[in-house]
Amino acid sequence: MTTTGRTTTDQQQPIGSPFSASSTAEDVLAGLDLSGRTAVVTGGYCGLGLETTRALTAAGADVIVPARRPDTARTALAGTGSRIVPMDLADPASVRAAAGLIRDCTDRLDLLLAVAGVMATPERRVGPGWEGQFATNHLGHFLLACELYPLLAAAPDGARVVVNSSAGHALTGIRRHDLHFRTGYDKWLAYGQSKTANALFAVHLDVLGGADGVRAFALHPGKIITGLQREMTRQEQVERGWVDAQGRVIGAGFKTPSQGAATGLWAATSPLLGGRGGLYLEDCEVARLCGPDTPMDDGGVRPYALDPDEAARLWGLSLAATGAAPVIR
Repeated sequence: MTTTGRTTTDQQQPIGSPFSASSTAEDVLAGLDLSGRTAVVTGGYCGLGLETTRALTAAGADVIVPARRPDTARTALAGTGSRIVPMDLADPASVRAAAGLIRDCTDRLDLLLAVAGVMATPERRVGPGWEGQFATNHLGHFLLACELYPLLAAAPDGARVVVNSSAGHALTGIRRHDLHFRTGYDKWLAYGQSKTANALFAVHLDVLGGADGVRAFALHPGKIITGLQREMTRQEQVERGWVDAQGRVIGAGFKTPSQGAATGLWAATSPLLGGRGGLYLEDCEVARLCGPDTPMDDGGVRPYALDPDEAARLWGLSLAATGAAPVIR
């Protein structure tokens, strides 16, 4: 895989961003005028997605929020001017219907931010027996991006697709021998696989979209307590040192939701990333490559999450699974 003549792994190193782990959504967008830009933000009505939507609309962007709970979204987004379309990422028919509604209300899309997700859920089977975290976190976003690709390609100044991955990608690569955990379910490995898939999706989308000005990035937003932990018990979170018995955040290095949204907004708007793509970001910066024994909390990205051959294989598997229209260059 090449971008401007260099491999993605060659470019996978810090580039001198003026922002950091402590930067907020407001810091990243300060002084930017996004009037005339149209963005889609999945999960844009809670947690990091809500912070993202608020920041984008405050900067003048027109934001469309696909929502599994439209009524909840309307309440959360009241006064932002954003538009809401119903969508369940785990249901391909629902994703296609949402994409159709989005195509009906805009002729181009400047930004697609895939923020929605689930984590460490009990075993669930969706669709034709897909593992639920892989289906929601990866396949749903994959299908949505393919359905919306003509709008992205129509953006006159180029478009960016930003996918929330996680440091959890360090738990496992793609388990092609047992993609849907049919021989035994592990909720953390299932989460890790879905986050590796998010990163690989950005790698190959950037390959396919570069000629149309569509660039893609994946990112780790940091450690943040949001609704993402909703299916973990309080005791699990206490045992991991994230919160105390009263639910107060006590974990070292945890961010606020606004700080957690900052890297995605930097990915979507930073001129420093112009001409780049297929990269993994963290703390408002391009992440470093890390070795297999690097502790997850030390940051960085595993090389397997950037592997172009693995990204191409996953793309083919995802096309076959979802029946999505291929993005052909």
